[in-house]
Amino acid sequence: MTKFSDLNLSPKVLKAIEEAGYETPTPIQEGAIPHALEGKDVLGIAQTGTGKTASFTLPMIHKLARGRARARMPRSLVLCPTRELAAQVAENFDTYSKHVKLTKALLIGGVSFKEQDVLIDKGVDVLIATPGRLLDHFERGKLLLTGIEIMVVDEADRMLDMGFIPDIERIFSLTPFTRQTLFFSATMAPEIERITNTFLSAPARIEVARQATASETITQGAVVFTPSRRDREGSEKRAVLRALIDAEGEACSNAIVFCNRKVDVDIVAKSLKQHGYNASPIHGDLDQSQRTKTLDGFRDGSVRLLIASDVAARGLDIPAVTHVFNFDVPSHAEDYVHRIGRTGRAGRSGKAYTICVPRDEKYFDAVEKLLQKDIPRLENPVKAEAREERSEEKPEKKAEKKTSRSRSSSKSKSSRSERAPETRSEPQTESRTEARTDHRSETRSSERSERSDRYEGRRGDRRSDPKVVGLGDHMPEFIALSFDERRAG
Repeated sequence: MTKFSDLNLSPKVLKAIEEAGYETPTPIQEGAIPHALEGKDVLGIAQTGTGKTASFTLPMIHKLARGRARARMPRSLVLCPTRELAAQVAENFDTYSKHVKLTKALLIGGVSFKEQDVLIDKGVDVLIATPGRLLDHFERGKLLLTGIEIMVVDEADRMLDMGFIPDIERIFSLTPFTRQTLFFSATMAPEIERITNTFLSAPARIEVARQATASETITQGAVVFTPSRRDREGSEKRAVLRALIDAEGEACSNAIVFCNRKVDVDIVAKSLKQHGYNASPIHGDLDQSQRTKTLDGFRDGSVRLLIASDVAARGLDIPAVTHVFNFDVPSHAEDYVHRIGRTGRAGRSGKAYTICVPRDEKYFDAVEKLLQKDIPRLENPVKAEAREERSEEKPEKKAEKKTSRSRSSSKSKSSRSERAPETRSEPQTESRTEARTDHRSETRSSERSERSDRYEGRRGDRRSDPKVVGLGDHMPEFIALSFDERRAG
């Protein structure tokens, strides 16, 4: 069996590895590290959770131990698709370079440009960055990439999914062609293969597992059900999720629940909290400080359920994840492999459950086609619980129900018999009511007639006056005068 001591790493690096508790390399590490130490380009293809990060950090530390970086000109560059993965790579460098004097800078969003500029101005041996933030620094004139000796692209297929490929191509063009390139990906889409053919020079291809395969240590299952109504789909899916979590009991010590949309992440997290579960959300719209705090809580056990979008699906090294729940079937089949790869790591066993509704069946079929096997179907735990409750109902309760029904029917009969005499007295009541109504109507009509008479009387008085002031006999004399008479007067 190969050991790290057989890979020609420096004694200081081997000491750090031993202190971290590792003895034997994983297949991807065993295959990639010797070629990287020789200065060759490396194309590593391995499923998530196989130790790809150490495959490039260890040889980089070994090679960069000699030399010194100049201001604004880093000696090596590691590109990561997400802030979390970049931060994790930085932690790996801290772990393995504790006995080597190397400087590093982490360029990710959500952190002040000023703090990052200060580190770059001092000169760094290792620059770990997301593509967008790296290009921001370059366009501001704060960074030069002409001194790059080693360039690493981690999780390249995730870069493709997130639309970073044009940025990656531009960054490649800004680095010297003499650089060494270490390129890692879980799958090899045609676009990624085109990039490797363009920017890698005779790479050593290391493929330790069939593309897009799930670990054999993961037990998979799927609950396929049809909601009672379309507008109840979300609430019924959340009920199924809670039932799955409850069914696992204490075995589910910590788990990741994946949703396709950020808004669903917030809704599911809020729903679980309202039902008494220890859950926290994480997605790209949250502040970096909050995302970091949530991940730290999940690692130390203070957060039991991590509700996440696919931002957390790639590269996060949290070894003790016991379960993965796919609240939504991923729209890209490859994402299913990366999601469930968060459990069953480092030889541990894990469980992955998926909730599927009719509109997700085409995506679920694509997942099974990619895996080249059927995922076992599970019974809907919500319906199963309902059936158990009905089966446990005692015969005495059924008898009580029958008795209550008979009592209610007898009460209804007695109430109808009691109301019968009242119906016979109805005509008398109606006659009295009609008499009162007629009396009121007559009173109102007489009042209206009196008012109309008074009104007509007033109008009649006005009409009876034959003379109107200003007309007839009261015509002024000047009106009868002719024009000439008035002019003369």
